[in-house]
Amino acid sequence: MRLGAVLSALRPALPLLLGLSLGCSLSLLRASWSHGAAEERCLAPGPPAPPARGAAPEAAEGRPPPGHEDFRPRIVPYYRDPNKPYKKVLRTRYIQTELGFHERLFVAVLTSKATLNTLAVAVNKTVAHHFPRLLYFTGLRSAKVPHGMVLVAHGDERPIWLMYETMNYIHQHFGSDYDWFYIMQDDTYAQAEQVKALVTHLSINQDVYLGRAEEFIGGDEQARYCHGGFGYLLSRSLLLKLHPHLDSCRNEILSVRPDEWLGRCIIDFLGVTCVSQLQGQHYHTYELAKNTEPEKEEEEEFQAALAVHPVSDMTLMYRLHKQFSRIQLDRVYQEIEDLQMQIRNLTALTPAGEAGVTWPVGINAPFLPKSRFEVISWDYFTEQHLFSCPDGSPKCELSGASKADISEIIESAVEQLNRLYQPLLRFSKRQLLNGYRRFDPTRGMEYTLDLLLEAATQKGHSHVLAKRVSLLRPLSKVEIIPMPYVTEATRVQLVLPLTVQDLDFVANFLDMFAMNTLDTHDNALLTLLFIYHPYDAQRVGQVDVFAGVKAMVGELEKRYAEVKIPWISVKTEVPSQVKLMDIVSKKHPVDTLFFLASVWTEINMEFLNRCRMNTISNWQVFFPVHFQEFNPTLVYRGEQTASSNTDFLRDGHFDRHSFAEACFYNSDYMTARTKLAADILDRDEVLESMEVFDVFLHYSGLHLFRAVEPGLVQKYTLRSCNPRLSEELYHRCVLSNLEGLASRSHLAMALFEQEQANST
Repeated sequence: MRLGAVLSALRPALPLLLGLSLGCSLSLLRASWSHGAAEERCLAPGPPAPPARGAAPEAAEGRPPPGHEDFRPRIVPYYRDPNKPYKKVLRTRYIQTELGFHERLFVAVLTSKATLNTLAVAVNKTVAHHFPRLLYFTGLRSAKVPHGMVLVAHGDERPIWLMYETMNYIHQHFGSDYDWFYIMQDDTYAQAEQVKALVTHLSINQDVYLGRAEEFIGGDEQARYCHGGFGYLLSRSLLLKLHPHLDSCRNEILSVRPDEWLGRCIIDFLGVTCVSQLQGQHYHTYELAKNTEPEKEEEEEFQAALAVHPVSDMTLMYRLHKQFSRIQLDRVYQEIEDLQMQIRNLTALTPAGEAGVTWPVGINAPFLPKSRFEVISWDYFTEQHLFSCPDGSPKCELSGASKADISEIIESAVEQLNRLYQPLLRFSKRQLLNGYRRFDPTRGMEYTLDLLLEAATQKGHSHVLAKRVSLLRPLSKVEIIPMPYVTEATRVQLVLPLTVQDLDFVANFLDMFAMNTLDTHDNALLTLLFIYHPYDAQRVGQVDVFAGVKAMVGELEKRYAEVKIPWISVKTEVPSQVKLMDIVSKKHPVDTLFFLASVWTEINMEFLNRCRMNTISNWQVFFPVHFQEFNPTLVYRGEQTASSNTDFLRDGHFDRHSFAEACFYNSDYMTARTKLAADILDRDEVLESMEVFDVFLHYSGLHLFRAVEPGLVQKYTLRSCNPRLSEELYHRCVLSNLEGLASRSHLAMALFEQEQANST
């Protein structure tokens, strides 16, 4: 009875038990087979058997073959020594750096004393800006480097020695950073875009020696070297294998030509010969004859050439560059026409039909606004004036880049009309009646022109007519520009100028600074500038107007024992931003990253990190456009306040008139300030009309990055504008106060309510 009860209870679980037992039995059986095979293999001592023919080396030993380590993913384990204190791990800002990716192409140009200031300069002006990295190598000692060129002087003009030192230098400084190395002479014209396209189609895991293959004089018919005059391409794996043998090649191989010496070295020690085609890619070259006219060269071999040699003088180099640029431009136009034809043919098969073709064909359709706030406005202009000026004035004279832009557009419009209607009609411009332009971020700059034209027929009859044309300057190729970068470890030195009018806002600033930086242990320090009026400075012994602020600072230093907040006292009637920064700059190291703040700013870690990232020493300074909240009295009128609204950015605007906040390095400021001092010749009154922004704008070659910063928020306050400052600074301060009151809708509602109250 008991057995039956047990069986009835276990009956639902019987399939599960049977499956588990069967699975365990099969796993044990497979384990016994695998162990038996392993034991049989281990019974035979001695060297491992060679892999089967056709099998990959990694299949034989379970690991990649030599030289393939860089092309397989690997996991680097993280180990922390328990005996050492914990330190925050700083990661790189770019995944390419963290994963150890290599740059694509490095270019080395061999030059000499006779051609450094001629042919080498021509190479630099024609193709250097197309290559990501290009260096010039010469045997001169203490050679004077032409402007815009990076020159490496080895100090020995012997050709073989120059090649030997160049290969050593490339391996030592760039061998681990680039996948391909292109070696050329300064009497070679290379099509940079074609060379870059060539390396993108080649596999990097092979030993590549690619160029124009030439036979050795009296040597093996199978061995070839790459002619140095037409340039040649070396892979990174080949360079790494070649480097240990360079010393032996220098001592054992005798040659007059450096390209033959290098080719013999590669063949003798690596067994790799020069080839002119690889993996379906051809290295096309063209040899120039004497007295060649590049403009008249129409051979297919010339048009397909990656490298042209020999180039005898600078003028010929520029003419070659002009001709190849024209050839490349014609190819691009032909490709555009072919693509437009394909788009038309495919669009006819879509549900929208031919009506779905946008103008111009292949360019994005115009932006469609979803509300009236997204409408892109048109700017009106004539040939002399612009009616939407940067400073807000209704009319300003057309000059500079805008004048050149409009002149070019008018000429292009007339040229396109003549291209369409010739030879029946010939148009000439009389006058621009009306002009409109707007920037569409999805397409580019759009233009609409009303032109007064004179149309002439073939028989000589002419007639004046008005015609409206539409043009588009499309957005070109978007490129990622490599720039240096910093990490979160960079310390930010906050500088806060304070006047008597700012005393009511200091407490909130210090509270936000303590909460967002000191509590979070952010790498940021604070320096206060107490700006005393001469009258207050005389009475500082009896009544110190900044005594309350100093007491707050003392409380913070007691709460945070490791923090010191220094202050600097300044006596002046006109608190010039440049003069104040001069005092602070002298008291800090040159590598200090300054953040010039204002007392209304709410400091947070998000903005400080962007300050670190957007400020680059000797490259870029950052002037953020803070978000200014509107006057809550006008915006809310006793209703909901900004503090209870999650979308607080809706109740304010970005104050483009303020330049009070700035991030820059002390070294960059000192360099620009030195140039300013030489220009003004100790005229201190000029400094009162300038801000730090003006110093960097006019006296430094750095990038000035100015962008809206949603992480930099300021509460509303009516700022006091000092009338003793320059007229421009005072005017900007007044505009900032006026635009910071409220939006147009809020002001209109306030006026409406006031009129309603007055009428009743």
